[in-house]
Amino acid sequence: MEQKDDKGARNNVLRSLVQYLSAINEEKFVPGKTWIKYAGRVFDNEEYTSLMDAVLDGWITAGRFAEEFEFQLSRYLGLYSSSLVNSGSSANLIALSSLTSPALGENRLKKGEEVITVAAGFPTTVNPIIQNGLIPVFLDVQEGTYNINPELIEDAISDKTRAIMVAHTLGNPFDLDSIMKIARDHNLYLIEDNCDALGSEYGEKKTGTFGHISTLSFYPAHHITMGEGGAVNTNDPVLERIIRSFRDWGRDCYCEPGASNTCGMRFTQKFGDLPLGYDHKFVYSHIGYNLKITDLQAAIGVAQLKKIGQFVEKRRHNFAYLYKRLKEFDYVFGLPVALKKSNPSWFSFPLTLREDAPFGRNAIVSFLEEKKIMTRPIFAGNLIRHPAYLGIEKRIGSELSVTDKIMNNSFFIGVYPGISDQMLDYVGDKFEEFLRGYK
Repeated sequence: MEQKDDKGARNNVLRSLVQYLSAINEEKFVPGKTWIKYAGRVFDNEEYTSLMDAVLDGWITAGRFAEEFEFQLSRYLGLYSSSLVNSGSSANLIALSSLTSPALGENRLKKGEEVITVAAGFPTTVNPIIQNGLIPVFLDVQEGTYNINPELIEDAISDKTRAIMVAHTLGNPFDLDSIMKIARDHNLYLIEDNCDALGSEYGEKKTGTFGHISTLSFYPAHHITMGEGGAVNTNDPVLERIIRSFRDWGRDCYCEPGASNTCGMRFTQKFGDLPLGYDHKFVYSHIGYNLKITDLQAAIGVAQLKKIGQFVEKRRHNFAYLYKRLKEFDYVFGLPVALKKSNPSWFSFPLTLREDAPFGRNAIVSFLEEKKIMTRPIFAGNLIRHPAYLGIEKRIGSELSVTDKIMNNSFFIGVYPGISDQMLDYVGDKFEEFLRGYK
């Protein structure tokens, strides 16, 4: 893409921006007055200068920064491709929709077939199943890991079951050994919702690299952010082509924006009932969407991705710090559990009140919020109890007793890189203050 501005002038603008940013005083932590957020963005000069660099290009839609981000992300994951979209929710929609493509022949997912998932999670892991006319089969999760219980999957599989679509909950990898074996044995697609788990590892591999397709979110709460944004990742060139088609209006052509004849056959092919030689750039092979990202967002992402290693280590540090401090309260709380082969890149620190706890969840979270410590429930709790899901076509593949327990007794606090050790000490002190009255 042609750069129209003078390089020297551009550098002057970027230097002025850095000077401005340096003059802004960072907010200092004041215990009891400054919110300790459950999540948030962590930016420095790099994100702003990268964003301004993209602004000065004057090319707002996906361009050089999007291309760079996709390349670097796929390289980080060790996958064939990463395709940027405008949100993690869109990433999940594209991932599931791609498996319905006629290009997959008899292996494509068809309306009325089943996808195994969980109710203890976020809606956008489940919504694409419903939106594509498929039937979600809800299974219970395990206490401590908050992930799907793999022991329940075999019994829930029917002759209509075609896929498994589940998340690595709160950055904690699910049992990939068990689930990959089940998927292979029953010829099921696996979609990893990796939106909360960028940087998590299972064995020698990163999560998001095991299934047929994986997804990521770059919303401000996640491991890196560009404000809004997501990615669909795969190691399969056929699926990559389908993914990009669904993302880009459903078109058959794979030219990048601004390109005109990448394949060299723009006016020589026959498609559907169209006349021979119809412009390939305007041929549509899927009922798709326009879910592309802007280059402005991608520019922020390029800067953020460079820091993913340090962000992941800070999350792990903060998690370990809280675990050590809150372990003394395990008579009241069930603490999070990670599988032996996993090394989570934690999204948050989840806690579940024990059944014999002398107080309810509302009491502790109200106290923490009053002390400026943000809390959140574990997303939807039990999704099928929400108004939107009461009337959907679904199958309950197991009892959901742990899911209901999470709905009633669980919450999480933050571990994101913006939380300092001083803040963590304050969090531990406030837990101790609250629990003094119950010893």
